Amino acid sequence: MSVVDDIADFLRGFLPFAEFDPADVLRLAESVDIEFFAQGEVIFSQGAQPVEHLRVIRTGVVEVVDEGHVLDVMGPGEIFGHASMLSGLPTGFTARAAEDTLAYRIPSDVAAEVFAAPRGLRYLTRRLLEDHHHLRSGPRPEVVQDRLRQPVRAALRGQLVMCSPTASLREAAELMTRTRVTAIVIDLGDSLGIVTDADLRERVVATGRSVDEPVSTVMTAPAITVPSERSGSEVLIDMLDLGVRHFPVVSPHGEILGIVEDHDLVDYEKRTSFSLRRAVALATSTEALIEIAPRLRASLVELRRGGAAALDVMSFFSVVADALTRRALDLAVDELGEPPARFAWVALGSEARREALPSSDLDSAIVWLDSPMDDSRVITDYLGRVAAMTTETLRRCGLTPDRHRVSASDPLFVRARSQWRRDVTELLDDPTQDQALIVVSVLTDSRPVWGVEVESLAAELIQGAHRRPALLRLLAKFALEHRPPSGFARGNVLETSGEARAGLDLKSAVVVPITDLARWAGVAAGVSSVSTLARLDAGRDAAILSAPDAQTLRDAFELASELRLDHQVAQLEAGVQLDDVVDLAEISPLTRSYLKESFRAVASIQRRLESQLPWIS
Repeated sequence: MSVVDDIADFLRGFLPFAEFDPADVLRLAESVDIEFFAQGEVIFSQGAQPVEHLRVIRTGVVEVVDEGHVLDVMGPGEIFGHASMLSGLPTGFTARAAEDTLAYRIPSDVAAEVFAAPRGLRYLTRRLLEDHHHLRSGPRPEVVQDRLRQPVRAALRGQLVMCSPTASLREAAELMTRTRVTAIVIDLGDSLGIVTDADLRERVVATGRSVDEPVSTVMTAPAITVPSERSGSEVLIDMLDLGVRHFPVVSPHGEILGIVEDHDLVDYEKRTSFSLRRAVALATSTEALIEIAPRLRASLVELRRGGAAALDVMSFFSVVADALTRRALDLAVDELGEPPARFAWVALGSEARREALPSSDLDSAIVWLDSPMDDSRVITDYLGRVAAMTTETLRRCGLTPDRHRVSASDPLFVRARSQWRRDVTELLDDPTQDQALIVVSVLTDSRPVWGVEVESLAAELIQGAHRRPALLRLLAKFALEHRPPSGFARGNVLETSGEARAGLDLKSAVVVPITDLARWAGVAAGVSSVSTLARLDAGRDAAILSAPDAQTLRDAFELASELRLDHQVAQLEAGVQLDDVVDLAEISPLTRSYLKESFRAVASIQRRLESQLPWIS
């Protein structure tokens, strides 16, 4: 076997080369220069001139060093230097051989041509999303690398302590004290229970319960567990959403590995996220709630600076916005007295999808349970006052009601469950009626957050969608309403109309077209989840979207979310008005090239969908 063939065979054993055309891999192999670096040798320094080669590690280990701190360790088959090479920017980190290392050096002209192909761009986009400090031009903020990005198993500390459900409360407390743990797992055979130090304080000491009773009388069972491979940031969001601070962690085989606590995931400063949620729950007046609210934005900045992914930070923001909404409703009902009918407050739009940012409007609706004895005028009058008080409280908390009046404060969005069902049925029967496009998009992005348990307003739409080709055509048509720009020229964004704009509106250019496509694919697949990424996955699994198209849309959505969040975090720190419009000068040339490819990919998917419209069923 020749040297070139050996290099090509090696490259094909790793992504992204395994997905490249064999001829392209051979071209890369033919261009390779072989380099050797002794242990401790610096391959290139942070802030150096743009590198002119892409490197692939053949043997050895390379450290990625940022301001003296090792951020990552790379081994055989991994590439580095590509961001600086393709963007023309100075190197963002130091690359140093951690041991004797052999590397393949590929010239920039050959590498750039091969990586410009769709598969290469998808791979590099994923790398950018994993390490988002290359997304923007200019000085980058300090990013603290912490446990939020790692699998939760990496955050486990201390020993796992378990006991039998028949053990006494005294024995459980003594065991927790002796082993210095704040939670103990109860083995129930086919499931797990959990008792925390807070349970002992609130359910035993505060109530005067006998310590001779079995621990099973105060445990929470079955305990909610989390998979060991789930990221720390995802577990953090789950903790905030459920209002708990401990989760048993289980392996892929179901073996319990330990208990993760909030402080295992985040440092003291970021634990303010938990104190914030608790402060919201304990607020005794509207004024107290308004006083607490600014901490939400501060916590969002802390999480982002701590290295949390954009979609995790957006989910965190939505979780706390839910908590503020629930408490505002509690306070309104306390002031107005017992409701004349049971009702639910429903989040709509980005808040329902848990993809909200500080600039997002809060869309909402109310569903009330009717009966033959109900006086609808009394009910709607009461609920109108509740909605007005709640939306005003949220507005003063910095959470703006929808500017287009898609809000529970508008009587159009305060309806009895029977009326909502009637509206849904009419839409299913005739989805061509006036405003059907907007109403369907609103109803399919809904999630109850307070009050009686009701189905999502979209449930009946989704359940009946596969039998309603007219509805699927309507959703497909809606997915074609918002077209991405055609590209960039002379520092401007070129719209499909030919108009040139000075700034890039990330929401309208990327996020809205993708959420619309995901909504169509998810409903066509019959999934109840309103998350954009979950809908894309469902569309892929149901063969409504091809796997490459679904992955392209995922990558573009995550990339736009990273850029939107960083833009708004910078605005929060500067104390200026929030928006989604970024100056192209703020975005690195490499990222601009990925965005341009995203525009093309979304437009291509929309064109294919448009050609299929007559046959969609």
